[in-house]
Amino acid sequence: MKFIKKIMLIVLAVTFVFSACVSKKEYLEMQETKDKKLATVNEQLGKNGVQINKLMAELSSCEIDETKLRVEYASLEKTLALRQEQMDNFKQQLEDLKTQRDRQTAQVGDLTVLSQSASDNIKETLSQLEKKDKYIHLLQAAKTKADSINLALAVNLKGVLADGINDKDVEIKVDKTVVFINLSDKMLYQSGSSILTPRAKEVLGKIAKIIESRPELEVMVEGYTDNVAISTSCLKDNWDLSVMRSTSVVRVLQKDYNINPNRLIAAGRGQYNTLVSNDTPEGRATNRRTRIIILPKLDQFYDLLNPKLIGQ
Repeated sequence: MKFIKKIMLIVLAVTFVFSACVSKKEYLEMQETKDKKLATVNEQLGKNGVQINKLMAELSSCEIDETKLRVEYASLEKTLALRQEQMDNFKQQLEDLKTQRDRQTAQVGDLTVLSQSASDNIKETLSQLEKKDKYIHLLQAAKTKADSINLALAVNLKGVLADGINDKDVEIKVDKTVVFINLSDKMLYQSGSSILTPRAKEVLGKIAKIIESRPELEVMVEGYTDNVAISTSCLKDNWDLSVMRSTSVVRVLQKDYNINPNRLIAAGRGQYNTLVSNDTPEGRATNRRTRIIILPKLDQFYDLLNPKLIGQ
């Protein structure tokens, strides 16, 4: 705009100087030329403004993409670190077993005079050790497969729940053979009730997509409360509240997101099994939670111990 004002002042000055020296016709022609040039400048400025806006939008999009990539990279780094830790544990277990086997074999080798019966006993012992080794490897393979399934499940859950959800409201953990999702009380329910908030249904919808994609797994929903006593016309105590809250979640998964009810379990833990002390408001808020546990069915867990299925 400052540039345009300068041009207009210059044109006015020139017009004033030459107005006395030129004819009216020439003056009009000069005025028309000036207007055309001014219109051209304004048009070019408008085009430049549009181009600048377009470039700014592209820059903003690139910044958003960069942020997403950084989040994905951090998640992959954590996953890699967890897998490396598991591999190191398995290697240590294997080394310990080999050491034990070698020590037992060495003890047997030190016997120089053996009766036929003793020799048969040693052969039987070695055979049993070999069977134990095979079984140990079988268990390790089964555990590796189970850990891989749970790790992939946890990564998928973190991916779908990462967008727009406060980290303090959602916690995802892999513990032994199951995956835990801890959801805060304030995000899921209206205060002192089992009525779900709209935000809760949105989060449960994301979790339901992962559950639906893994029909071989069961889902247990556990409700927890703090130790503040409650008694209403509908609730006798915190046991009732915790059960009704877990049941509310199960109903949404079944009715709103079509999860097979044969896979769902609702449980209430009341004010017990606390994470921290209930002596402070912060501690009570931490203990008020709902935990969704995704776990294999018993028959499928035993299938993991089937040698024919280990390599699948």
